[in-house]
Amino acid sequence: MEPTDTSDSPEVLQASLVELRIEHRDLDAAISRMTLTPPEDQLLLRRLKKRKLLIKDRISVLERMLDPDPDEYA
Repeated sequence: MEPTDTSDSPEVLQASLVELRIEHRDLDAAISRMTLTPPEDQLLLRRLKKRKLLIKDRISVLERMLDPDPDEYA
């Protein structure tokens, strides 16, 4: 996951957003599978959860870049 330049076009930002959403969904599925049975590797599970949170934050940033809320700073 590389940082997105604020000068990127909306199309580039949208493509990045789609990729991040797919990765977030895949991580969610992997985490769900790991939690069905006691995971042998707790560290891996924690890393996956942390990665998922980082991706969620990045998705939020991209969504705000694509559709800023004009009332946010009013």
